[in-house]
Amino acid sequence: MPGSSIGQRLVLTSFGESHGKVIGTVLEGCPAGLAIEEKEIQKMLDLRKPGQNVISTQRKEGDVVEIVSGVFRGYTTGAPITMLIWNSDQKSKDYENLKTKLRPGHSDYPAMVKYNHYNDYRGGGRFSGRLTATHVMGGAIARKLLKVALGIETNSFTSQIGKIRMEKEFNEKMISSIYKNDVRCPENKTAKIMRDNILIAKKNGDSLGGIIESVTTNVPVGLGEPIFSSLESDLSKAIFSIPSVKGVEFGSGFRGSEMHGSENNDLYTIKKGKIVTKTNNSGGILGGISNGMPITMRIAFKPASSIAQKQSTVDIKTKKEAILQVKGRHDPCVVPRAPPVVDSLVALTIADHALIAGAIKPVL
Repeated sequence: MPGSSIGQRLVLTSFGESHGKVIGTVLEGCPAGLAIEEKEIQKMLDLRKPGQNVISTQRKEGDVVEIVSGVFRGYTTGAPITMLIWNSDQKSKDYENLKTKLRPGHSDYPAMVKYNHYNDYRGGGRFSGRLTATHVMGGAIARKLLKVALGIETNSFTSQIGKIRMEKEFNEKMISSIYKNDVRCPENKTAKIMRDNILIAKKNGDSLGGIIESVTTNVPVGLGEPIFSSLESDLSKAIFSIPSVKGVEFGSGFRGSEMHGSENNDLYTIKKGKIVTKTNNSGGILGGISNGMPITMRIAFKPASSIAQKQSTVDIKTKKEAILQVKGRHDPCVVPRAPPVVDSLVALTIADHALIAGAIKPVL
């Protein structure tokens, strides 16, 4: 299917459907000599898998990864790395009433038209958030590659659920707190309020959206290929492949549009013999190229579209308005499961550009 691959030198290809037999990834272009084990990939997959707590879908998928090529004796070989996850807890009968009734907020209608009803509608098929597990498989490898080769680290976290926001600005000391609560917010007091609000929405048969922030440190100066493969362009493209994402901003983002240039400009200075900026309103990218400062992003997620409330829709068979109540097991808020997905796509994009720039060699 066109559009199932991303990257130029480090290419990720995603395959499978939500309720199919298997979902998987082929990662091509990873240098030879990177030590990697299934348990390292599994650790990252476990951070996004369903059924972990009461604020996520209760679909019980183990999401057990199986490496079937590209790794030999614990090291990447330079050949394409193929990884699989076998689906085990599909309840496809929950989607029988969706053959003719369109789910509000979902891709059902445009997919039906585009593929003339041949698309797999169960669980959203190719459009399901379940396919983000394929991003994480490849992203876990890219994340380790960046750490080993260049010391680059990417950390994403929940900064907002609905109207509840973090009170303090994120710092490195907070990294260890990201996964200490269900919502993946490094501010525990705020995390509790976020969780309570998600549970209230769930009780009311509703859902909530939110914001994920991503911070990538130790990025060298010069990554990015202007004009149409700038670092911002490619990061944005990758992030928008996540279902429910509706907005991406870097640094001061939309807030910067309200400032004067004298406020938004990042002034240069010297720190420990290194050229840095006093502020980071650019988000670590200037002219589409990394400037050595942390790459900071904010990603907006819409509320989950599958809600338990009755909603008006259209029956495409009768061509009349109808009432639909979505059945099945769904997240009342997808945001808490998104940080490892964002980490993965950011890592894949930056690793791809590092390979393009020659900062990472074909053999480690």
